[in-house]
Amino acid sequence: MPLVAHIDLPTFQRLREEGEEILTPGRASQQDIREMHIGLLNIMPDAALEATERQFFRLVGACNQIVQFHVHPFTVGGLPRSPAAQAHIDKYYESFEKIKHDGLDALIISGANVTHPRLPEEDFWEPLMDVVSWAKENVTSVLCSCLATHAVIQYCYGIERTRLPGKRWGVFSHKLVNRTHPLVAEINTRFDVPHSRFNEIFQSDMERCGLKILAASKEAGVHLAVSPDGFRIVFFQGHPEYDDISLLKEYKREVLRFYHSERNDYPPFPEHYFDDTVQQIFTDYETHVRSARESNKTLAEFPEAQVLEHIDNTWSDTAKAVFNNWLGKIYQLTHRDRRLPFMDGVDPHNPLGL
Repeated sequence: MPLVAHIDLPTFQRLREEGEEILTPGRASQQDIREMHIGLLNIMPDAALEATERQFFRLVGACNQIVQFHVHPFTVGGLPRSPAAQAHIDKYYESFEKIKHDGLDALIISGANVTHPRLPEEDFWEPLMDVVSWAKENVTSVLCSCLATHAVIQYCYGIERTRLPGKRWGVFSHKLVNRTHPLVAEINTRFDVPHSRFNEIFQSDMERCGLKILAASKEAGVHLAVSPDGFRIVFFQGHPEYDDISLLKEYKREVLRFYHSERNDYPPFPEHYFDDTVQQIFTDYETHVRSARESNKTLAEFPEAQVLEHIDNTWSDTAKAVFNNWLGKIYQLTHRDRRLPFMDGVDPHNPLGL
């Protein structure tokens, strides 16, 4: 802690309003505290662009290391953008060229939406892999979220993800597979993680290419794994960064897609997320939606306000603990010059000495 508002990004003001401590550059300059520079490669679509900023900034800011965190958002080409989203990027995001020149201590790569059957067919594949290739050599540790996990594992280890019979969607219980790894020190041995994906890389495939599994779910598969060296790449297959209402917003979007005939089936509930009260409210609303769609009537407002008090967050404490462990180890390993990934004497092939 804390985050430094080194750019005039609206996310900083939103986080201030939530009670987060955000330092101005002037105040930060008066503190004799080490800086850490963390890249956020945000490749989410327009609707989730700023929410993803807030979610990852919030996790970084919650860490209790005695350090000032400078988070540098950037993106890559090959992603369709609306004029408003592109204006946001042009105003607040850095270029990859600047990122490479200045260096990073850590890198977070967000998930993304895809439009092709195979990841290398995506327009953003080559630009994304340019970042990954650079980061493998120049950044102490890279944390990949969901789609980024699938892309990086395919690029680095040749393992392609598998299409699931149905969407993996909901909040699932996970258990630690390895309780001794520093990334999971002092966290609950059983904890929840949201998932929202159509594809999966299975535990057997991960282990076959030498990845170390740290946490998995009987229902949802592997959530947390690391590269064979134990630290250089951290893989999330779930979404621990999600807000408490993120899955609710996704459910609302899918209901509206059904009403507008953009999908034929009515969306199921995200698993283990809505309690009985919420399920009844949305079951009643489904009746109205089906009727409105068939009769071409105006749809009543989605009953979001009625359910908010029943939506629980059962994952953020563990997510913050894992982030705290991750950035804490980076702090102990990284060089003060952010263009160099390690301090003298650290073995890049076994940085944790495991």
